[in-house]
Amino acid sequence: MTTATFIEDNNFEQLLADSETMVVDYTATWCGPCRVISPLIDRLAEEYEGRVNVFKLDLDKNKENAKKYGIKSIPAVLIFKKGEVVEHLVGKASYETFKEAVDKHL
Repeated sequence: MTTATFIEDNNFEQLLADSETMVVDYTATWCGPCRVISPLIDRLAEEYEGRVNVFKLDLDKNKENAKKYGIKSIPAVLIFKKGEVVEHLVGKASYETFKEAVDKHL
């Protein structure tokens, strides 16, 4: 089973450059709603394997990235297309919401 991999500030830009479409779940271990959507993000990683790169980024360890992309509330899921943010979802949402957001950018 494929799951979303945790990434760090230091490899974010390279992953972004290497990805046509990339989903990043901005999360933290202490965040209850983040734990709720975590399995949904893993499900996206599995369903879109080979088509979309799906990652998680721990805000407590990667503050620069959060600042760069204006993350003020979590969970926040950003979808990047060719290096640009094309979708910004904040808060708990259903799997269908995340799936529809990804599908419209494929």
